[in-house]
Amino acid sequence: MNDSDAPVVLIVEDEPDVAETYERWLQDYDVRRVETGDSALAQLDETIDVVLLDRMLPGMSGADVLAEIRSGAIDCRVAMVTAVDPSFDIIEMGFDEYVTKPPDREQLRETVERLLHRATLNGELQEYYSLVARRAALESEFTEDRLESNDEYAQLVERIESHQADVDETMGDMASDSEFVGAVREIMDDSSGTDASDGDEFTDLTE
Repeated sequence: MNDSDAPVVLIVEDEPDVAETYERWLQDYDVRRVETGDSALAQLDETIDVVLLDRMLPGMSGADVLAEIRSGAIDCRVAMVTAVDPSFDIIEMGFDEYVTKPPDREQLRETVERLLHRATLNGELQEYYSLVARRAALESEFTEDRLESNDEYAQLVERIESHQADVDETMGDMASDSEFVGAVREIMDDSSGTDASDGDEFTDLTE
């Protein structure tokens, strides 16, 4: 049984086998599961720390659920966990991570751990992480030439650069915490971490 103080992870996934696998991998957390976007919004309250959100849901889409989360008062971190390859439409999505199915156990657990840590950061760093995650997802999918020819991607890069000075100043203030600064630098420099691993544990769960 999970500790009552364990972080709460809401899994929004309409494939029961997939959701059960995620729950088993995340048994150290307080895991809640729903199958639809409407049910996810009904479950959302201040106790939810992380949402693992599929894009392809019956009825309300994952993108619409995410938009509702970001427009509301609930402050939680959201990872899109989906078989939908990233395209330029993700630029305006307010997710914190984009994980392409099928993830393996280690990738899913590391995603949740990163997002729980990210929840402790200020709004400026959280926004920066989100923007960098969007850039990384696109860079995992498209060639450099394709990215450079896209105006939306160019605007995304400009937004990231506009946050850079504030992020550097924040990390300067936190210089005594070398482990934290190192973690931030890693996400800033890593633009290839959004693809799933080999997925040997999960090869049949791709919807």
